[in-house]
Amino acid sequence: MTQPPDGYPQEPAGNYLPPDQEPQANYPVAGEVPAADHREEFNRQALDDVKHTRINALWVGLIAGAIITLLLLIFIVQNVESQSIHLLFWTVELPLGVSLLIAAILGAVITGIVGSLRMYQVRRAVKKAQV
Repeated sequence: MTQPPDGYPQEPAGNYLPPDQEPQANYPVAGEVPAADHREEFNRQALDDVKHTRINALWVGLIAGAIITLLLLIFIVQNVESQSIHLLFWTVELPLGVSLLIAAILGAVITGIVGSLRMYQVRRAVKKAQV
């Protein structure tokens, strides 16, 4: 008897029993539904896979962003006293809340630029290492 090539099943799939033979109780028949404990494990794994999705992360991010925006708005409304800001040879009169918001935005932009440059550097190094 010859062996089938690699990647092909050893036995044909499906219920190929002669008409006079009945499947034995000890051996599962192809296409049978798994036992209840296997189904429970499969369902638990499927539920774990669904718990951590990109859509879930998006909703969490949107909710966190909305809360932070609301807190920033409250902060800006409560700090409306104007102050002078001197930078080199510029002088600007802005409310305290607005000036702190601008500083936070500039800090986030600078952090994003530095992080993007670092990711670019690491990706380039990985591509060079793979060649």
